[in-house]
Amino acid sequence: MSDTRSTRRLGLLGMLLIALAFTGLQLTAVTGRASPDTKNYLSYALTLSGESRHEAGLRAVAYSCDSAQHAPLDTVPWTSRKAAGESEAACVRRLTASMAYWSSQGNSSGMTAPFARHRFMAIFEARPGYPLFLVPFLALFGTVWGLWLAGLAVALAGSVCVLLTLRCAGASRRAGLAGQALYLALPTGTVAMNPLSDGLSLALGTAVVLGCTLLLRGRPRTGTVLVAGATALMFLVRYSQALLLVAALAAALAPRWVLLRRCGAPASPEGRAAVLCAALAVAVYTGAHLLSWPMGQDSAQDLLTHHYERPDLPDPWPAFLAQEGVFWTAWLRRQVVYPVLPVLLALSAWALSGRRTPLLPLALAAAAAGLLNQAGHPNLAQLLGHRLIVFVWLLPVLTIPLLLDRPARSAGRTPAGGRADGEAGDRQDRGAGVPP
Repeated sequence: MSDTRSTRRLGLLGMLLIALAFTGLQLTAVTGRASPDTKNYLSYALTLSGESRHEAGLRAVAYSCDSAQHAPLDTVPWTSRKAAGESEAACVRRLTASMAYWSSQGNSSGMTAPFARHRFMAIFEARPGYPLFLVPFLALFGTVWGLWLAGLAVALAGSVCVLLTLRCAGASRRAGLAGQALYLALPTGTVAMNPLSDGLSLALGTAVVLGCTLLLRGRPRTGTVLVAGATALMFLVRYSQALLLVAALAAALAPRWVLLRRCGAPASPEGRAAVLCAALAVAVYTGAHLLSWPMGQDSAQDLLTHHYERPDLPDPWPAFLAQEGVFWTAWLRRQVVYPVLPVLLALSAWALSGRRTPLLPLALAAAAAGLLNQAGHPNLAQLLGHRLIVFVWLLPVLTIPLLLDRPARSAGRTPAGGRADGEAGDRQDRGAGVPP
């Protein structure tokens, strides 16, 4: 018993040390991460805090223009950069004038400040979850430190979900800690720290994957609550990504369920998880439709008309598909020049070879959700960033740590969701729970 407590303390210590190291690194860039969309979310959050729409807009402008003057460290691949040649004062004048112009053009309602036409700002009005999350951080710590601490909380929460997912899937403690470290070191940690909704959506997505892992490991009640609850919150943050994730999970889990049913096997955990994710996908789509939130057609028109500055195309899909070809061709060329992701995906394939693990369909589904999200926004301006495709990086995050564990020696069939990795070196310190 004392050995078990000692190893658990070591696991907690490792988790805290990784979190502290990441926090220390982030202190080198408390500001300088704002993107053009940050001011929209910030003005929404400040309006929720009780400020007038105009005052919220002015504070959001001040933060964004100040952030633009602080270029982040060259060694950290942030997605924002200082605008060349524009001073802070010029930035404030430009954005303040933009607010006045769009107010005069009829954008006089809503929670976000009038930085663009109302139709474009409706995209951010349909994402209330992230501004609501920011409200207590802004109230307690102000704008700069509040946004930084909110990003840190999101990043650390997602990393802990990854650690717990690996442990629940049967990986060893060292593999779980490696997954936590990878999550924070790769673009998943980068995106989480940026003051945008993508990081919170990613953290909730890791909670959905953790819930599915619990379902596959024979803990239906806890898993169902976690999957449904995290999806509901993700719906409020970025409903499009929530829809893609649960739909991809249902599609990844359904084939094995169908195969088992045809073989006359009893109800399987895969079946329950697939049905739950499919039902949630229907619920997310229906909810967005009933709320009249922007859908796929609006996204295509937004891209092709440069945020609705030009008239809508009668049939946007031929031009949209052409843009898909242009984007993915450029994206593949970049992967050849900077093959970080291809190398990590090759390591993932190596880690999964010869292993029976419930993480396989879940990691593949998460990666598919990232690819589909990027496919819905084939904007060349996002080619160098990671935020739209960030779920792809969950595949190496969840699988490469398995290389630290030996594959199960037995070649026989293991139960669905059974422990297959890391048994030999870590069996003595595992109980029924999910220790770090």
